[in-house]
Amino acid sequence: MSGDSDCTRTSPSAGSLSDNELLPDRPKYVCSLSPDLITKAREELQEKPEWRLRDVQALRDMVCKDYPSLGTCLDDAFLLRFLRARKFDYDRALQLLVNYHTCRRSWPEVFNNLKPSAIKPVLESGFVTVLPRLDPEGRHVVCIRPDRWTPSNYPITENIRAIYLTLEKLIQSEETQVNGIVILADYKGVSLSKASHFGPFVAKKVIGILQDGFPIRIKAVNIINEPRIFKGIFAIIKPFLKEKIANRFFLHGCDLNSLHQNIPPVILPEEYGGTSGKLDISAWNQLLLASEEDFLHDFSQLVLPCDSSPHDMLVSGDADEKQCDDSLRGMKPQLYYCY
Repeated sequence: MSGDSDCTRTSPSAGSLSDNELLPDRPKYVCSLSPDLITKAREELQEKPEWRLRDVQALRDMVCKDYPSLGTCLDDAFLLRFLRARKFDYDRALQLLVNYHTCRRSWPEVFNNLKPSAIKPVLESGFVTVLPRLDPEGRHVVCIRPDRWTPSNYPITENIRAIYLTLEKLIQSEETQVNGIVILADYKGVSLSKASHFGPFVAKKVIGILQDGFPIRIKAVNIINEPRIFKGIFAIIKPFLKEKIANRFFLHGCDLNSLHQNIPPVILPEEYGGTSGKLDISAWNQLLLASEEDFLHDFSQLVLPCDSSPHDMLVSGDADEKQCDDSLRGMKPQLYYCY
């Protein structure tokens, strides 16, 4: 993710592929997809290799015309993530890109000083990691374990920062852009006091990022070992979920056989009835921490404009705050009931 952070260096003649000739320092995109994934991208994402760069240029021109102060990276590879995430629908890809920046700018507690070394305690706790093996569909499995978090050590926003950086690392891969990811969340040992930290305000922010503010395809969310309290947590989350995403949630309880129908044992660690040995978080932690300089460079391309802000943002500020405050008043009684 490198390149220009404003549109002033882009040719004023919209729609011209020769614009790239004016930007010799912009990396040239080289497709790394296998023939099978090129076919999959064509069938599932409407991505046509012969039109790919034309589509990227079209999105770039729309950014420069409609959001000249967005302060985004304009590299082919970066913009391609948003096109793939929205099946090459220009308008939806543009809105996703705007939302991506809106989410980053509306939550400074999460996005200020965002780098792997800053969330090292979260990584070392094992709160979030990525399983070493892909599932049969070629998807990474992101494993989240809330019981590894001690609220007195750091706020819940640190966990969200760790998840976000994990997704940023994964989405660098073109294979992940096409195949998507799977989430495995283990809620074993989650208490009422810990669940209360995940209120409607945090829930809406997180769901807003995952659904409408990040260019990744979440294909399934598998919940394991969820206690009764999870009914209250899910009741908070569900109103913010689109139907398509809500239908991708699978609640397995303590039934490992049910989990194995979605994620095969051969890629799961022993903790979840798998055959791939003990869950090892060190490899992913090392990979993420070794990417520090890459993240610093990448995020430096995302410049916060000082004189204007995009219109039609995903996060509407006061309206969202009021909605979350209204929901918060009814949250704790509901959680106590479920507990």
